[in-house]
Amino acid sequence: MTASPPTSRVMVLTGASSGIGRAIAHELARQGYRLVLAARRADELNRLARELDPSGSRVLAVPTDVTDDASRRALVEAARKHFGRVDVLVNNAGVTVERGWWWDDSDPLRVLRVNLESPIELTRLVLPEMRARGSGHIVNIGSVAGRVPFNGLYSASKFGLRGFSQALRRELLGTGIHVTLVSPGFVRSEMTRAARLPMPGPEVVAQAVGNVLERPRREVIVPRAYHLLVWLDAAFPGFGDRLVQPLLRRRYAHELRGARGEA
Repeated sequence: MTASPPTSRVMVLTGASSGIGRAIAHELARQGYRLVLAARRADELNRLARELDPSGSRVLAVPTDVTDDASRRALVEAARKHFGRVDVLVNNAGVTVERGWWWDDSDPLRVLRVNLESPIELTRLVLPEMRARGSGHIVNIGSVAGRVPFNGLYSASKFGLRGFSQALRRELLGTGIHVTLVSPGFVRSEMTRAARLPMPGPEVVAQAVGNVLERPRREVIVPRAYHLLVWLDAAFPGFGDRLVQPLLRRRYAHELRGARGEA
């Protein structure tokens, strides 16, 4: 089935208020999509919506807690009430344990609730209308950490999201509904602000999302240089061990010094 032009397509985008989500919103608004923006921070979300569409006719801001069932349902219902349909769902909202070891965090399982449970539940809410219509696209924002593990709960969530995406794509073969996983490496965002690495901006992910909506693919890794890292870790796991150790040492330098009794 030939996809409808972007100007008639309605996209629901989670985690839209900053970082990768904000970049995706800008890219897809530029391409002409009608957008339903979801995030917890209402002020920033509404500011972004006004920035993208002062008229309010093509961009709708819906403050949403993606871990709450009622909030998820209200988001999808708002999209249908305002635009009449949902053509594309981009599950972008994501969190990690930002400081310290995950096992010392007071609620590490929130990473699974945001990164894995919420995409599954939102997908479940939009699939009936997509199946009835015979068209639609689910785009899940994964991570290279779902291919090269180095951060316990975050990697677990992204490995799970990759498995869900790949299986769902096969379950929906022949229905007219596409499923794509976009897996970024390190890009500049709130989540990576403490990482001291050369990183491209989130626009590289936004462009990848725009591209797969026009030419569907099962998985895209960006930037492309991370293909080599994924291959090396699969082929030579010991090399991967040596590669991630410096990253972990830098991230947890304070905790490591404390464990050794250093000042």
